[in-house]
Amino acid sequence: MAHAQPNRRIAIVPGPQFIDYRTVIPPVGFSPAPVNIISPSFHHVHQVEVLVPFNPPVLAPVGYTLNPAILIRMDEERTQSLFQFMVNEGLVPSPEEEMKRKDAIAKLKQMLLTWIKKVAWKRRLPKHQRTCATILTYGSYGLGVHGSDSDIDALCVGPWFATMEEDFFIDLRNMLQSRREVSEIHCVKDAKVPLMRFKFDGISIDLPYARLKVLYVPENIDILNPFFLRNIDEISWRSLSGVRANIRILQLVPNLENFQSMLRCLKLWARKRGVYGNLLGFFGGVHLAILAAFVCQRHPNASVNALISKFFESFAFWPWPTPVMLQDGMMPMVGNVAEIRSFMPIRLPCSPFEFCHSNITRRTFQRIRAEFLRGHAMTRDLLRTNFVWNSLFQPFPYTKKYPRFVRIFLSTSDQNELGDWVGWVKSRFRSLLVKLEEEQSIYDPNPSEYVDPDVAEPNIVFFWGLQPGQSSFTDIESIGKSFMKNINNGYEGSCGRIELSIVEASQLPKNA
Repeated sequence: MAHAQPNRRIAIVPGPQFIDYRTVIPPVGFSPAPVNIISPSFHHVHQVEVLVPFNPPVLAPVGYTLNPAILIRMDEERTQSLFQFMVNEGLVPSPEEEMKRKDAIAKLKQMLLTWIKKVAWKRRLPKHQRTCATILTYGSYGLGVHGSDSDIDALCVGPWFATMEEDFFIDLRNMLQSRREVSEIHCVKDAKVPLMRFKFDGISIDLPYARLKVLYVPENIDILNPFFLRNIDEISWRSLSGVRANIRILQLVPNLENFQSMLRCLKLWARKRGVYGNLLGFFGGVHLAILAAFVCQRHPNASVNALISKFFESFAFWPWPTPVMLQDGMMPMVGNVAEIRSFMPIRLPCSPFEFCHSNITRRTFQRIRAEFLRGHAMTRDLLRTNFVWNSLFQPFPYTKKYPRFVRIFLSTSDQNELGDWVGWVKSRFRSLLVKLEEEQSIYDPNPSEYVDPDVAEPNIVFFWGLQPGQSSFTDIESIGKSFMKNINNGYEGSCGRIELSIVEASQLPKNA
């Protein structure tokens, strides 16, 4: 395979039970040597696999052999420094923040019980007929990798008689709006997965709806059970796929804590390096979760440090577009041809098999590959004494990389309408990416959102890196007109303002 390691072999390192041995990926230049570390308090030893290169040392004296125990110790030290980095970055919410999220979900569940009873009464179901609806969390919160500022993806699952248009988007919305804990509520009806977006006690929540062909939805429903998936509509199927994928990922990873720590770091890396944001042609949360789980499955005994190193090593040299698929004990099935032919196909780990929705273009694929290679170059050498984790997570230097930028300015007259307008335009960004790819050889959509303080009306601004190819690219007007036609098609709200222009790097905000 393209990611094989021909210059490495496996050394069996015996050791006592109380030592937590890890899979180590050291730099080229040392030969393996078995090490016996035997404690008199133990009567047997365990064997663990340690990947060590067998090339002759470059700097070490002739005949010198590095003890793999040193590699293990260095791996442990780097892992501990990574955990400290995570604490410093605030990647793990405090117990108080965790409790606040749990309380919000518990209150939402209680509201759903009241809501579904009112709907049952309105639909004139028999009084003795028991009915129930529930909340299923997924996304970063469902995987246990959310941060202190993360939102909550929470799926409302209801019985067949509760409709989306009337009961969910009207009755439940009115109920939410009447609660003092709820603010900034918006209905996003025209998305592939329609949802309500609001804040509950200050926590942002995305709430889509799935309707099952049952009268009673138990709180602990097994959503992987095919019984509950019979004859459901397409929107409900799409809404449920995120929950089902989450559950399978958690079932398939060999070490949950290592997986969660690894994924927290990878999400931070993707954000800092500007390759996080599915609507802009980069990774979404589910993409990174499956890639992380893939590495965890293949290195079940590895430390978090080693897992991150193997992540970059694996996918920097992955033979794309070969799909990435988790081992789940089922026979692999051929998925949708169009997905398999995409640039970075990643299969969802739940049956029937589907591929993750992706907006990756040729250019954003190249950008992701470049970040994989950078990460691999920075993490492959375990013996680097000057290694610091901050360097891996340095923000991408847009203003140093690109001389000019496409400026996408979005605004509305009413602050309450800005979120819907920006969300709608972002959902159509792929058409703009494709148009730029046709006209321009190098572009880089920066996922960060900025506010222009010099404009009185509420606004959001995007700056996308632009490096002209063989011909000078200046015709942003024709691209803007084409994009506007796409935006104006189907939007039900009050259209805001959009302006596309080209600006110099010196005109970007200081924090860009």
